[in-house]
Amino acid sequence: MLQPEAEWRAHLAEGRFMIQRSRSTGGHVFYPRIAEPGTGAEDLEWVEASGTGIVHAVTIVRKKDPADSYTVTLVDLAEGPRLMSRVDGVPVDDVRIGMAVKASIIQEGDRPMLVFVPA
Repeated sequence: MLQPEAEWRAHLAEGRFMIQRSRSTGGHVFYPRIAEPGTGAEDLEWVEASGTGIVHAVTIVRKKDPADSYTVTLVDLAEGPRLMSRVDGVPVDDVRIGMAVKASIIQEGDRPMLVFVPA
């Protein structure tokens, strides 16, 4: 059995955005772990995430070459958890708090990465 983070990364490698959910409480969990925060429930299962969310916060990392600039974004998933990623597909200055986004799995280097694009 893989550790939770390794299992999550394996799902990404298969092109699937999965998060954990407690069978007993119904609460969704992200970042992958062995127990649900707050309740300690250890009955976590992997479920397909809707992939939809709302930008909660955004920071622009500006590079010398503006084309290399990117965002560091907190996204509130429809299921409840908040995660850190980036928003691709639009100029960095167009990413706004409250923007609807959807998940996209891209290949960066030799590993899959979860990013978001405007919904």
